Amino acid sequence: MVSVEHSHVYLGASQQRNERRTWAVIALTLVTMVAEIVAGTLFGSMALVADGWHMSTHAAALLIAALAYVFARRHAHDPRYSFGTGRLGDLAAFASAVVLALVALEIGWESSQRLLAPVEIQYSQAILVAVLGLVVNLVSAWLLHDDHDHDHDEHHHHGHDNNLRAAYMHVIADALTSVLAIAALLLGQAWNWPWLDPLIGVVGALVIARWSWGLMMQSGAVLVGRLDTVGQGQPQAIRAALDNDLDRITDLHVWQVGPGHHAVIVALASAAPQPPDFYKQKLRHLGWISHLTMEIQPLELDSLRPKS
Repeated sequence: MVSVEHSHVYLGASQQRNERRTWAVIALTLVTMVAEIVAGTLFGSMALVADGWHMSTHAAALLIAALAYVFARRHAHDPRYSFGTGRLGDLAAFASAVVLALVALEIGWESSQRLLAPVEIQYSQAILVAVLGLVVNLVSAWLLHDDHDHDHDEHHHHGHDNNLRAAYMHVIADALTSVLAIAALLLGQAWNWPWLDPLIGVVGALVIARWSWGLMMQSGAVLVGRLDTVGQGQPQAIRAALDNDLDRITDLHVWQVGPGHHAVIVALASAAPQPPDFYKQKLRHLGWISHLTMEIQPLELDSLRPKS
């Protein structure tokens, strides 16, 4: 017997892998945070203590991504989610982008204040903290790196996981801050330029703000049903497969319901109507269609011919 029901589980192909890696990065971040706070307290280094508490906010942002994976997986079969839980990752990514923007604002504000009112910099301690932070963030970035991030063909099959990208952007932003800080501190120590560190901080804040805006636009687009640059060719692919002398699409909707998964609604006017499965077979080669609804309307042939 053929089932008349079908699944609405639209999680990404690498959902489990990405979830495990996110939790691993959170664990690494928490261990580093505790080590810095304890060591800073024992050895009287305020730089270590401050960076330790900074990493707590970093861990909190990563926790958003991890919990989104858990919630999406546990509620994947919940019928209350009409199109599954695949877009929860995009909601988490949008929230993470907002947090990243706030981090950029904080860095920019503190750096501008130090430009106006310079403070004494303990260069050796600060460089040590920056190097330690860079190492942790590089390991975290390696763990969170999406193998399919820059491949458009893979994008269609595996999908772009904005939730993982948000977590990745957090560690990359932190790594950028560490690299800029190391450069500024080394030059500042060599040339006695204490103003260079806060100036580089402002530059870093602007770069991070730009990244957060891009992430906000990409994840927000999925939430409101706007196709990204890669997906903009999808409606044309559907029209190319269905439109002909006898059949014409009168209404078409395409939107993403999860990484690599799209829902499609097609209303078709036909002078020679066929069963819906006939038209669905024509779209079988479009592997990114996970949920397809067809509406067939009979129409006179003369109505389909262009007017002279």
